[in-house]
Amino acid sequence: MPTGLDFSAANSDFTGKSDWIRLDQTKNSLWITPAVSPPFAAMRTALPVLLLMTISTFAQLTYPASHKGDVVDDYHGTKIADPYRWLEDDNSAETKAWVAEQNKVTFGYLEKIPRRAQFKDRLTKLWNYERFGIPSEHGGRYFFSRNSGLQNQGVLYVADSLSAEPRELLDPNGLSKDGTVSLSMTTPSEDGKYLAYGLSKAGSDWVEFRVRDVETGKDHDDELKWIKFSDASWAKDGSGFYYGRYPAPKDGAAMTQKNENKRVYFHKLGTKQEEDPVVYARPDRPEWGYDASVTDDGRYLIITISQGTDPRNRVFYKDLSKHDSEVVELLNDFDADYSFIDNDGPVFFFKTDLDAPRYRVIAIDTTQPDRKQWRTLIPQNGDKLEGVSLVGGQFICEYLHDARSLVEAHDLEGKLLREIELPGIGTAGGFAGKRSHKETFYSFSSFTSPGVIYRYDIASGKSTVYRKPKIDFDASPFETKQVFVTSKDGAKVPMFITHRKDLKLDASTPCLLYGYGGFNISLTPGFSVSRAVWLEHGGILAVANLRGGGEYGADWHKAGTKLRKQNVFDDFIGCAEWLIKERYTSTPKLAIQGGSNGGLLVGACMTQRPELFGAAIPAVGVMDMLRFHQFTIGWAWKSDYGSSEDPKEFAALRAYSPLHNLKPGTRYPATLIATSDHDDRVVPAHSFKFAATLQECQAKDGPPVLIRIETSAGHGAGTALNKMMETTADEWAFLAKALGME
Repeated sequence: MPTGLDFSAANSDFTGKSDWIRLDQTKNSLWITPAVSPPFAAMRTALPVLLLMTISTFAQLTYPASHKGDVVDDYHGTKIADPYRWLEDDNSAETKAWVAEQNKVTFGYLEKIPRRAQFKDRLTKLWNYERFGIPSEHGGRYFFSRNSGLQNQGVLYVADSLSAEPRELLDPNGLSKDGTVSLSMTTPSEDGKYLAYGLSKAGSDWVEFRVRDVETGKDHDDELKWIKFSDASWAKDGSGFYYGRYPAPKDGAAMTQKNENKRVYFHKLGTKQEEDPVVYARPDRPEWGYDASVTDDGRYLIITISQGTDPRNRVFYKDLSKHDSEVVELLNDFDADYSFIDNDGPVFFFKTDLDAPRYRVIAIDTTQPDRKQWRTLIPQNGDKLEGVSLVGGQFICEYLHDARSLVEAHDLEGKLLREIELPGIGTAGGFAGKRSHKETFYSFSSFTSPGVIYRYDIASGKSTVYRKPKIDFDASPFETKQVFVTSKDGAKVPMFITHRKDLKLDASTPCLLYGYGGFNISLTPGFSVSRAVWLEHGGILAVANLRGGGEYGADWHKAGTKLRKQNVFDDFIGCAEWLIKERYTSTPKLAIQGGSNGGLLVGACMTQRPELFGAAIPAVGVMDMLRFHQFTIGWAWKSDYGSSEDPKEFAALRAYSPLHNLKPGTRYPATLIATSDHDDRVVPAHSFKFAATLQECQAKDGPPVLIRIETSAGHGAGTALNKMMETTADEWAFLAKALGME
């Protein structure tokens, strides 16, 4: 979901998957335990006085002055004050000075916490291990990423065969002094001769495309700009590639201007971007987004049309074998989610939730596109069909069974060939490739085991280890349990709980509860260095699979959207109450964390139930639910949130909007708000305004409420490793102090 609210930083150190696991199941719970010790393991009424200063002091902290303006908006007859509107201007000297002063207070506080250095040291040691990305084959060459340990960015390598010595092809670490230029996209041509790649600076969603000759390692002169949420899809003959881009924003508005009027272009190698012809555009539908991809056989260009982050979409195609062929509107009813898998001549295969909320696979003959002619190849079953690829003549189907991976292979008529044996209970991902390939690769990980990469042989169905990490982390002392919590309305909500086996579980145990709950995104088990350090220091990790996510399909997602968004917060609060009731922890020891849409989750829950939590870390969160659609790609989130432009939806949004539900004199939990200066997805104004208001409202004897503003970083993707380690050390140190961890 490229225009969505995925919080890449939350899972940026997830590396995939391991096999030292034993399954012990009782009636209501599932325990996942390493079977043996592995050799390695892996933010008052408006006043006319412009510069009225509010300086709050408590807990020996003096917060920076945040003056209040007199802006008042009228929503359907309801007047809403927005006194910190000036903080929306990230280019103003006033905002920049405010940011600097806030950081001065925050870092001054964090640096005095004794355990910070201990956390930083362990994070540095644990992150220092070699890790690989899943390889992909093009023209007999294998392309993959590798990080030697403490490199800020992964490096792209290429090898002439699986057994050949790989050579470095592209190292983004040398493109900036601070390691903040990252590779956002790498797409080799089919013959493996060229590499189209995208560069992101300081974590921005804006990407620049370039082309490298794989043999020589030198770049061509091609440079393409103002690209967002787009891949490059090569023509079969390697003459160029299709991509999508937006018009250039106004000067100074690149980080805040609405992203609309995207177009599909074709770039011919060796030409200038301004010469690129428009392949498809709809000026009458500025909100449409496009993903253009060439089919495996090179005959068709598939144009998938999204409307914001609504899973429902449209699918058009263009016959590339015919000169100047028209774009055919194959699926234009906007009635379901259709994900193009592949084609067999004119027969197109799709994964869809049409009449199947947990998804199925269908075949559409484009020569007879009437719906009565559609065929179901793989029907919906009890699990959520998360992804499908067609490799080596087989459909590889990735399912989620209670948020855990299950993978099957089917033939082209949908017949089940086999269940692909996985190393244990965790998350599998990958399985990419082409019809002609005889192999594919996937990774597998759990909460306590880092990603092992496997080679899967299509014919035999056998998996063999391709890359296995060596990491200074022993998984054997830890265990993971899956429980099902009853929410306010009776819904059963899954939650994974991980901790040391010998940890004393009672009211004195520190616990971190993490959640997301939105945009059809599923939270599944995966290894994280930062979380491993939390576990090593005696903390419990609880990950809740809330409604609004994609763990159980379309119905589960829709149950946490728009007028039903409160269900998500009720689920999260229910999980917190369960942890306390079952004596895993207690309010003074319970922290909540989430990023992006998960930052909204934390902000809403800490304002609705401030007495329930000991600490909160909302990161890059959507905190102003009345104005989120005014910035960059924010308008696209209306499908999940609704909009303040609609009277009913305005009432629902105002009822939970974190910014608008802070109340003066309330004792809120210790809070560390996190954002970044280059976040052009959830603009930092959300966190700025929330922080200023929270500092104003916090009870005089309440714990610290701080905002940490990272520089030269964005929403999360591509964040330099050194910044990730600093951020995590600050977060864990903040929680250690807030929760009284010994």
